[in-house]
Amino acid sequence: MEIRGPRAAMPAEEGRYGRLCARTGTKVCSFWLEGRCTRNPCRFLHVELPPPRNNKIACRHPAVKPKSGGGASNGEGSKGKDGFKPEERLCQHWASGISCVKGDKCEFRHSWSRGEGFSLLAKLDGHDKGIAGIAFPSGLDKLYTGSNDGMVKIWDCHTGQCSDTVNVGSEVGCLISEGPWVFAGLRNVIKAWNVENGAVFDLQFSSGLVFSMVVDNNMLFAGCQNGDIMVWRGTSLTSPPQLLTTLKGHTRAVVSLVIGANRLYTGSVDHTIRVWDIQNLVCITTLKGHTNVVMSVLCWDNYLLSCSLDQTIKVWAATSPGGRDLEVIYTHNEDHEVLALKGMHDMEGKPILLCSCDDDTVHLYELPTFAERGRIYSRCKVLALQVAPTGGLFFTGDGVGTLNVWKWSGELKQGML
Repeated sequence: MEIRGPRAAMPAEEGRYGRLCARTGTKVCSFWLEGRCTRNPCRFLHVELPPPRNNKIACRHPAVKPKSGGGASNGEGSKGKDGFKPEERLCQHWASGISCVKGDKCEFRHSWSRGEGFSLLAKLDGHDKGIAGIAFPSGLDKLYTGSNDGMVKIWDCHTGQCSDTVNVGSEVGCLISEGPWVFAGLRNVIKAWNVENGAVFDLQFSSGLVFSMVVDNNMLFAGCQNGDIMVWRGTSLTSPPQLLTTLKGHTRAVVSLVIGANRLYTGSVDHTIRVWDIQNLVCITTLKGHTNVVMSVLCWDNYLLSCSLDQTIKVWAATSPGGRDLEVIYTHNEDHEVLALKGMHDMEGKPILLCSCDDDTVHLYELPTFAERGRIYSRCKVLALQVAPTGGLFFTGDGVGTLNVWKWSGELKQGML
């Protein structure tokens, strides 16, 4: 059972809508929407997504508030005004590294997760702002992270120490790797490194910040702030990719990409998912099941999964030969906005869906039942999710710059890798 997910991680500082909101005026800047505004500060709004409905300041509220049920404590403790028991929320002192004077008697949670079968292996600190992408170039024992602080850090997978830092000069919108290549999406440029031969290239354009990227069949696809999807074709390991075409159709920023069954699926701020034919590079259909921003898309077996700020995860299936037409066959509802999806297998080979939500948690669901296997708690929203090629490891990068390393327990089932 194969799970394929988007290789692009989302911007992570204060949530994606926090990243795109700079409230300096009362009117949206038309130049910014086209990715061409050079004023800083600008007297007009640089707004792409709506602010959170509850108007809280992302990453600053003291306690995590996951939805009740699905493995929550069975105690009958009193609930707060928000409807959640204290033990279902993180202790703000403990989570900040400050000694909690109540110790074991504290009514709030003093742990980063609940559930069985996985555990926290390490916490890597080094970025000053949210993590936007996590990547594993092939042939190396290194882990790359890109952040909104304008840094790409390289971590030693054996020691957990940062071995090098690259200042890319501006915020990183996303970071992926393909073979020996590492791609960092910035504003109006993609930086490409070949870790084998040391080649470095800048792919320049004028479509604004790059929020998502994916590579397939020697082609690099980049989802941009103005709704464009830029397509480059690689020619060799020593020469830069050449711009092939620009896919147009989305009316607002493209924030998620995934490829499956010779189709490119693109999720956008315009609430739609577009399906593109990879061979001909044309849009063959538009999916309109969500009522808010489509934050992430994921291919699983013969299905397409998508999540949105409308608090749902939708499962799509083909209704015609060739997969041209798709319809929603199941909708999973959450109590909070859903920010990111990632698929993997546990050590027994069971398919697991990692689902990041706006309450600063990551839910672990077993597919296809959506039975909850556990929950991860964070100090801030998690928009960077990644899975290691081997070893049952997975990673969560949050909006304060912390990279958490998690591991499934047990022995890997024979034949899984």
